[in-house]
Amino acid sequence: MSSDDQAARRDFYRRIGGNHLHPLWESMASLVPEQPRSPCIPYIWKYAEVRPALMEACGLISADEAIRRVLVLENPGLPGSSAVTQSLYAGLQVIMPGEVAPSHRHTQTALRLVVEGKSAYTSVEGERVDMQPGDFIVTPSWTWHDHGNEGSEAVVWLDGLDIPLMRFFDCGFAENSRGEAHSARRRDGDALARYGSNLLPVDFRARPGASPLFAYPFSRSRAVLLQLTDGTAPDPCHGMKMRFVNPATGGPAIPTMGAYLQRLPEGFSGQSIRSTDGAVFHVVEGNGAVEIGGRLVEFGPRDTFVVPSWTAYRFHGVETASFIFSFSDRPVQEALCIWREERLA
Repeated sequence: MSSDDQAARRDFYRRIGGNHLHPLWESMASLVPEQPRSPCIPYIWKYAEVRPALMEACGLISADEAIRRVLVLENPGLPGSSAVTQSLYAGLQVIMPGEVAPSHRHTQTALRLVVEGKSAYTSVEGERVDMQPGDFIVTPSWTWHDHGNEGSEAVVWLDGLDIPLMRFFDCGFAENSRGEAHSARRRDGDALARYGSNLLPVDFRARPGASPLFAYPFSRSRAVLLQLTDGTAPDPCHGMKMRFVNPATGGPAIPTMGAYLQRLPEGFSGQSIRSTDGAVFHVVEGNGAVEIGGRLVEFGPRDTFVVPSWTAYRFHGVETASFIFSFSDRPVQEALCIWREERLA
């Protein structure tokens, strides 16, 4: 191309820019790439390194002042975004003995995975559930919820929310309750009794949204995986992996976030896999290693790591049988018919 042609194009771009126009041919490759090019970076948060910061935060700000005392797990490739992937938020929340995280509700759906401690509770629409390590808890969109700690030890859990997705749609709303806790509406254990035992009320009609069962005890999930892996060959990529579902529909427990639990047997060395849904993994039990995008990292109990979209990863060198929880935006991608997975030789 001659210098005159280059100058003519630059002048053209300058003039149409005044009308907020941009030539597609100058950005086509980045807008429609040959494969996903996520700005997210694989990263692992070692709990032994994060926990001291959580405890220090407890001395700097109260749960009431902070509304939610959380340290956000921010992806190094997305600085200032409060996001762990382009569509997901993750953070570690701590609540100390005697504290209450006041009641509020928001359009963002949240999940909790209890990391440490046994003395706290979560309340959803007035029904309380005790929180035990490994428990998976759902807070559906626009439901009142609060947390409290009536014991003598700190309690920590992993928060996962669809905040970036709601931000993309410009539909984030929140409302704070006038009191610390929302008034009781259902007896403790009501949701598990109604929806968690292969039974449904005779007049129940499923509606779009999150699961009516909002607490999935780890003791139950762990027992299922142990039973299924007894004498069954593990999947070459996942070991034994199960998804948490809405018992009324069979669909995901959360419409915008898929949640999963997998067991990797001792000595497991898996095949590489990649998919378009970036995912957050949290180690409930066990020790081992995972290779993410060619980088090998060791993991232990309570560590959290992120695998960006279309980044190959594989588990190997599993030292002790491991239970790993994960969540991703797979349900949204599947609903839009854009989810894709590839197993690598």
